[in-house]
Amino acid sequence: MWLAPEEVLVAHALWVTERANPFFVLQRRRGHGKGGGLTGLLVGTLDVVLDSSARVAPYRILHQTQDSQVYWTVACGSCRKEITKHWEWLENNLLQTLSIFDNEEDITTFVKGKIHGIIAEENKNLQPQGDEDPGKFKEAELKMRKQFGMPEGEKLVNYYSCSYWKGRVPRQGWLYLTVNHLCFYSFLLGKEVSLVVQWVDVTRLEKNATLLFPESIRVDTRDKELFFSMFLNISETFKLMEQLANLAMRQLLDSEGFLEDKALPRPIRPHRNISALKRDLDARAKNECYRATFRLPRDERLDGHTGCTLWTPFNKLHNPGQMFISNNYICFASKEEDACHLIIPLREVTIVEKADSSSVLPSPLSISTKSKMTFLFANLKDRDFLVQRISDFLQKTPSKQQGGSLGGRRVSTVDPAPESLPASQELPQEPTSPSLPLCGRLSFNAQEVPTASQGLLKVFQRHSAMEDLGPKGAKEKAKEEAWDIHFFEYGRGMCMYRTAKTRQLVLKGIPESLRGELWLLFSGAWNEMVTHPGYYTELVEKSMGKYSLATEEIERDLHRSMPEHPAFQNELGIAALRRVLTAYAFRNPTIGYCQAMNIVTSVLLLYGSEEEAFWLLVALCERMLPDYYNTRVVGALVDQGIFEELTRDFLPRLSEKMQDLGVISSISLSWFLTLFLSVMPFESAVVIVDCFFYEGIKVILQVALAVLDANMEQLLDCNDEGEAMTVLGRYLDNVVNKQSISPPIPHLHALLTSGDDPPAEVDIFDLLKVSYEKFSSLRAEDIEQMRFKQRLKVIQSLEDTAKRSVVRAIPGDIGFSIEELEDLYMVFKAKHMASQYWGSSHTAANRRDPSLPSLEQYRIGASQFRELFASLTPWACGSHTPVLAGRMFRLLDQNKDLLINFKEFVTGMSAMYHGDLTEKLKALYKLHLPPALSPEEAESALEATHYFTEDSSSEDLDLFLPWEAQEAPPQEEREESGNGDVREKKEEEKGTSPPDYQHYLRMWAKEKEAQKETIKDLPKMNQEQFVELCKTLYNMFSEDAREQDLYHAIATVASLLLRIGEVGKKFSARTRRAHTGDHRGAAEEDGPPTPEPQQDPTRALQPPAAGGAQGKAGGDTHMEKAAQESQAVAEGGSGEGQGSPCQFLSDDETRDDVSVSSYSVVSTSSLQCEDLTDDTVLVGGEARSPMASSRAVGTVDTDWCISFEQILASILTESVLVNFFEKRVDISAKIKDQKKVERQFSTNSDHEQPGVLG
Repeated sequence: MWLAPEEVLVAHALWVTERANPFFVLQRRRGHGKGGGLTGLLVGTLDVVLDSSARVAPYRILHQTQDSQVYWTVACGSCRKEITKHWEWLENNLLQTLSIFDNEEDITTFVKGKIHGIIAEENKNLQPQGDEDPGKFKEAELKMRKQFGMPEGEKLVNYYSCSYWKGRVPRQGWLYLTVNHLCFYSFLLGKEVSLVVQWVDVTRLEKNATLLFPESIRVDTRDKELFFSMFLNISETFKLMEQLANLAMRQLLDSEGFLEDKALPRPIRPHRNISALKRDLDARAKNECYRATFRLPRDERLDGHTGCTLWTPFNKLHNPGQMFISNNYICFASKEEDACHLIIPLREVTIVEKADSSSVLPSPLSISTKSKMTFLFANLKDRDFLVQRISDFLQKTPSKQQGGSLGGRRVSTVDPAPESLPASQELPQEPTSPSLPLCGRLSFNAQEVPTASQGLLKVFQRHSAMEDLGPKGAKEKAKEEAWDIHFFEYGRGMCMYRTAKTRQLVLKGIPESLRGELWLLFSGAWNEMVTHPGYYTELVEKSMGKYSLATEEIERDLHRSMPEHPAFQNELGIAALRRVLTAYAFRNPTIGYCQAMNIVTSVLLLYGSEEEAFWLLVALCERMLPDYYNTRVVGALVDQGIFEELTRDFLPRLSEKMQDLGVISSISLSWFLTLFLSVMPFESAVVIVDCFFYEGIKVILQVALAVLDANMEQLLDCNDEGEAMTVLGRYLDNVVNKQSISPPIPHLHALLTSGDDPPAEVDIFDLLKVSYEKFSSLRAEDIEQMRFKQRLKVIQSLEDTAKRSVVRAIPGDIGFSIEELEDLYMVFKAKHMASQYWGSSHTAANRRDPSLPSLEQYRIGASQFRELFASLTPWACGSHTPVLAGRMFRLLDQNKDLLINFKEFVTGMSAMYHGDLTEKLKALYKLHLPPALSPEEAESALEATHYFTEDSSSEDLDLFLPWEAQEAPPQEEREESGNGDVREKKEEEKGTSPPDYQHYLRMWAKEKEAQKETIKDLPKMNQEQFVELCKTLYNMFSEDAREQDLYHAIATVASLLLRIGEVGKKFSARTRRAHTGDHRGAAEEDGPPTPEPQQDPTRALQPPAAGGAQGKAGGDTHMEKAAQESQAVAEGGSGEGQGSPCQFLSDDETRDDVSVSSYSVVSTSSLQCEDLTDDTVLVGGEARSPMASSRAVGTVDTDWCISFEQILASILTESVLVNFFEKRVDISAKIKDQKKVERQFSTNSDHEQPGVLG
């Protein structure tokens, strides 16, 4: 690459000059390439330790003038080819021009100007790609790619100097963190260490400090532990590694790859050593933290934050903290955790103005809202810029008016008009608080569906006025008054000040009349509901009448959702629950529906309208309980792991006992998935839900620990899991809420666990108090850190389970051991992941569906299969290997979706590695027949297939099915057997009658018959296919130790088979003459009997004549001969066979040259293909017959054919061939080599991606 000219004072230190002219010098770094000696070792070590750019560029070109001692670098290169190209350009374009100058300074100025111009031109071409990484970073990325053989698609995120501990010796080098890999390289005094670890293989990642390893980062995979230390900034490095490992886990979980965030604001100038990807990841981390802290929608992006103070009128203080601004919100978080949190949606803002500064209140900013609240911020560093940003966001805030105008010291967006709503919705003014009614927001109005506007509790309210409820009513009234006072002091709605006082009120219990409103506020669901008016209605209308697996499961669980509650003992409650769950399944098909969602949603419906319950469910599933309700309940398993870890920390005595009993895994899933609603009386569990919406998962973990703590002694005395479950079940059944004003609802779980002496009742508020007193040290940040650690364990554990289930699904007759199958699975999965990282079409990635069975989750395309085939096959065929791999892929891809799963892959491998000589030869034989032989490789075979499928009746085709049903079914049947859903959809579209079940029974019978395939079922091989088989065998033997013996043996066998084919052809011609007088006769041979096709003779002329007679893809050859005969009769031929070949010859000559040259002919020039030796031609020459020699060179003998039995019998005559195919090959060594290729790439600077590409 061209470099901006820089001075080099000592030009020859550590460099060797290879070429020179009066103006330029080409140099090579000492130690690069062959030799180098001790100096080379020292230079290499220096390059790695000091991160010299020489390690990137072992070649360079310097500009010099004769009298000057100063040299200027003008270019560098990572390989000789690259630097030579630059050198030749300089010689051809500059040398003659430079010789004209008299002044040396002018020469140097001209060269520098020219090089700057080239660089500017290159940069201009690169600009549209948005490449903004700094120069030094690009050098490091180039180094990484060359060092580890990574393709262009692998992006470097950052690199760090550190030490890798190999044993007890630290190796100083460079750690490269890419999107998909962790790489390390070190070169010290001739000792080289090169590591490549995929992030998806990482099972553990933690920062620790031990006596042996000072502050270090530990990275574990399934088969090794790696320690890195001596970082300049270990915290930054570890944080980035966490992010990249998290992205990889997300990829394993739901197949989401890393996509650069194009919406991020670009910096004015690139940061010196920070890549765009690093900046992107940093922004993502900040966005996630911001959204989690303030419970904001998932698409909210943080624009910036600044230190400031907020005046809090309730305690007359200026609270120091941070102001956060994003496209739709202004938020504030105090430095003290519980002092004050504030969320101001920009849709609520009416006025933003700069107040007068004073020594007491410097740089104040006043923000007023529609709810008549005013917030005063002060101590803002850059107030003018901040006001401008807020103004810009206000301009973009969707509403009918855009009245933001920056005039003097005031930004006014007075908003008397309501927000724009769809025409069908008549709402006088957008509600600013969930306390305001939402009638009219749904198309099914409140008169028809009561749940459209209010919760089920209000619909089924049975209790009388508060005064009639006695002490409970008084307590509830006191709670309502306390909240009213709080609203008066701290504000009501989204802009409420949230302080420690708010938490105390929540812990004392939210009154039933306010529960729905406060759940919406604290969860952030209110924001999404207000900004998506009518969304739920649309979903309900779209999802009505749609059926799927999710709707089936929902219907099954509807009547199991709180059946003891009167609201769900009638169709009104059930219908509301059905609509909400179905709408959510329609919104988020990846989750769809999961058991436990019905229980949680039924409680949400009690306190809110359908739309409110829907948005609360969205908040739960997508933000507050991430990944809880997917197919593998990963989120709940992660939090279960956290619970076990916390039990070890807080209750060490109990932890070991619980592990022995295996209780935690049994209890915690139901506790977490249903937020205790399924294991505790409803009126008690709902108090925990109150706290959960305010505090998040922290409360659930605290309560779970408090429950274990309260039952510690009894649990320690338990002898088995059942006993422990009973203890905990009875305890939870007796957690009561004595303040509840609702009539008690019988708890079904309690009826099952009640005993003779029920335990004492426990008040839910006492339990919550204890949980906060004993376990309040839990912090949200710590829980997120633990979630990351557990997520690695859980997802890798699920991957191991999937691997075991896939291996178990492989039939026992495959022949590989369990260990070999597991190793093959890991190699196969790695190839699939690589296609996700770097695949140009991303076919495999796009088609991966985590909801599919484990066997179908990982699939690979043809190019990935070629690479695996090349490294694992025992039949190495040199340059012919990709061709053979392509044929094997087409043979295995039975449903023709251009992807194969692991079972199909292993079947192909087993055919080459296991079984006797006959089985291996059968596999090789099939690779040279359709569908394995592609149309390009055997055009005539394809035409023959078309001839049969298009022109033959269905009765004729049935006779070919024993082999065809398994290997090459007609297109229609392939679609039907490969994808039943597609067929059903087609029938629905056509509006046809119900399917013919007899047809399916026939297909089933044919499939069963196909499984009993014998060698007699294999179709015969025509001449072109035989040529391809011989070509494969010659290539296969080229790398064997007994190469010459094998060549001689195959030449002998080929010669023998040519004679057999010629004899068969004569016999066939004689048979055909005998049949001329009787078209209805049937000929019998080795294959199944085949009648002549009952069709019009002229119809046989429709396909190309040559094609119609070649490539017996479907079984016997007599149909083809009958077709030839019909053709001859139609043309008025004599029927003696002479007219027909002439017709074939003329048709064959009309084909393109490529086609003719690709398929050599055996009978005329005896195996004339580039891979066959001269000896073979001489031996094979004896096989010529008078009929064959009468044909022109390059044509195909259409009557010639050979059967599998004849090939097998011929090969059995040569012991050297028998020994070759019966020789056992160990696949373990090849798998090990393949893993090395995957994990540890070559360090050659000219290295290309491993694997043979077809």
